[in-house]
Amino acid sequence: MPWQIAASDRTTLRELAKRVAEIAADPVQDERREIWYAQNALEPIRPPVFVSPDYSWEELIPDDALACESEYAREIEVALRRRIYAHEHFGDDQVVDADWCVPHALRRTGRGLAKKIREPEMRTGAHAYEPVIESMEDVERLRTPTAEHDPEESERRIAWHEELFGDILRVRLHGVWWWSLGLIDEWTPLRGIQQTYLDMMDNPELLHAGMRRLMEGRLAWLDQLEQQGVLSLNNANDYVGSGCFGFTRKLPQEDFDGHVRPRDMWGFCEAQTMAAVSPAMHEEFVLRYQLPILERFGLNCYGCCEPLDRMLDLLLERVPRLRRVSISAWADVRRSAEQLGDRAIFSWKPDPAALAAVSFDADALRASIRETVEICADHGCALEIVMRTTHTCNNRPERFDRCAEIAMEEARRAE
Repeated sequence: MPWQIAASDRTTLRELAKRVAEIAADPVQDERREIWYAQNALEPIRPPVFVSPDYSWEELIPDDALACESEYAREIEVALRRRIYAHEHFGDDQVVDADWCVPHALRRTGRGLAKKIREPEMRTGAHAYEPVIESMEDVERLRTPTAEHDPEESERRIAWHEELFGDILRVRLHGVWWWSLGLIDEWTPLRGIQQTYLDMMDNPELLHAGMRRLMEGRLAWLDQLEQQGVLSLNNANDYVGSGCFGFTRKLPQEDFDGHVRPRDMWGFCEAQTMAAVSPAMHEEFVLRYQLPILERFGLNCYGCCEPLDRMLDLLLERVPRLRRVSISAWADVRRSAEQLGDRAIFSWKPDPAALAAVSFDADALRASIRETVEICADHGCALEIVMRTTHTCNNRPERFDRCAEIAMEEARRAE
C-alpha cells in the first residue's frame, strides 16, 4: 500500500473528519439539498449560490497551515479543510456531507501523442501549445484511450480509508470523474489554438478528421467504463458541469438495475478554446462531434468560460436533454436571459476580477448581481450564481466571505 502516514497525521485527519461529520449533521444541509433539487428540476426556490475559490485556495489555506507530514495525508487534509472552511466562512448553498469518495483503481492510457507546452514565467500565467499534429498521418496516430480496472487494488484502497476514518465518514467507491467530454479542448493542445482557427478555413478536412477520431475514441472509452462497472451516479452532491451540483430525482432512469450507464448520469461538454468562432463554425467543427456523446447521457450541461450568448438557440435546439448552460462573465446577460428563459438553468459566473483586483468594490459587485437577478426574474430564468475561476484574491481571503455574503443577500431578495 503506497499510503504510509505517521500516527500524528492519522490523529490530525481523524479530528478533521469528525468536524466534517459534525457539519454534515447540521439540518441546514438538508435545506440546501432541497434548494438544489428544486433548481435542477427547473422549479427554483431562489437562486442558489456556490462559492468556489479554485486557484485561490492556496491563499485561503496555505501550505504552512497544514499539519500533516506525508504527501498523501496532506492531500486528504486539504480536502477536509476546504469543506470546513467553506462552511465556516462562505455560508453559501454548497452541501457538506459525510461521504468520503475513493476513486476506482484504473490503469489508463492516453491518446498516444503528448502535447508540447511553452510554460509561462508566472505560475498562473498563460501557456502556449506547440503543434504535434501536422498531417493526416499524425491524426491516424491518435489512439483510443483505455481504462482497465484493478478490482483488488480498489478493494485495498477502500480498506485503507475505512481503517483511517470509516467509523467517522461514509467511505465508498465512486467511479471515474472527468472534467469534460468536449473534445475540442483535447484537439487544440495537440494542433495549437491559432492553427485550429486557421484550419477552419485553410484545412477543414484535417480538423474534421481529428475531431471524428477523438469522438470515436471517447465513445469507445465510455463503453469500456460502462462494461467494467466503474461509472457512478452523479445525481447527488456531485460536481457536474462547470460549477454546480447534481442533485436530481430525474436520474437514474426508471429501468436502473444498479449497473450505472451514461444515461443514468449528467453529461458535460464545453468549447472554451472556440470562444471566438461563429455559431455556424461551432456547429460544424465542434457541436456535431459532441452530440453523439451528449446523446448518451440522461441530463446535460454545456459551457464554461466561453460566452455562449450568440448560440443559445442553437444549443437549445440541438443538445439533447440540456438542463444547465454556463453564462460566463463574458456573455451578455440580458441577451442570454431572453434566449434561455425557463428552458434550462442559467448558470451565471460573475466576473472574478471583483475578487482579484487591487481594490475591492463591494457596491459594484452587488449592483452587478442585483441587475442579473432582476433580469433573470423578468425572463423566468432558473438563475444560479457560481463564483469561481479566481486565480487570486490578492491575498485577501476575507473577500470571498464578503462576496458570498453579498450574493446570498441578493439571492434571498428573489425568494
